[in-house]
Amino acid sequence: MISSNDFRTGTTIEIDGAVWRVVEFLHVKPGKGSAFVRTKLKNAKTGNVVEKTFRAGETVPQAVLEKSTLQYTYKDGDDFVFMDMETYEEGRLTAATIGDRVKYLKEGMEANVITWNGQVIEVELPNSVVLEVIETDPGVKGDTATGGTKPAKVETGAQVMVPLFISVGERIKIDTRNDSYLGRE
Repeated sequence: MISSNDFRTGTTIEIDGAVWRVVEFLHVKPGKGSAFVRTKLKNAKTGNVVEKTFRAGETVPQAVLEKSTLQYTYKDGDDFVFMDMETYEEGRLTAATIGDRVKYLKEGMEANVITWNGQVIEVELPNSVVLEVIETDPGVKGDTATGGTKPAKVETGAQVMVPLFISVGERIKIDTRNDSYLGRE
């Protein structure tokens, strides 16, 4: 149990059988009446954000999340197979569990898998990945870094907007959080 007075950004709590992460919090002590804590909570599984007010000193169950580093090994049908590098046990996750960042999964890549009560809550990929461009319009003489952008397809199948001078076969660095081009590798 954790007191509402101890809430900090990033604290995870359990409400109605779901895990919520504190995004914002504010301790309010009005001139009249008792103090309270106004919070903005984000559901760890669905991503929904809600505002909730707690009485000062109110206790709620703290969600204990387990974080483990697993290596993506291969895709088997609709499942993505991950291996624990310490125990060599394999686990399967669906694309829905991994989320929209599944398009950056590459064999051999390590990911942090966050679980709660044995249930996968979130899969965190590295903030940036280096992938090879397999399809894009050819570059034309005179294309510069300050020019426009064009779509490019990388080896995992993801579409990314890249500068005009990028050509097929080049390895580029991509930010997995916002799908943006970071540079050549």
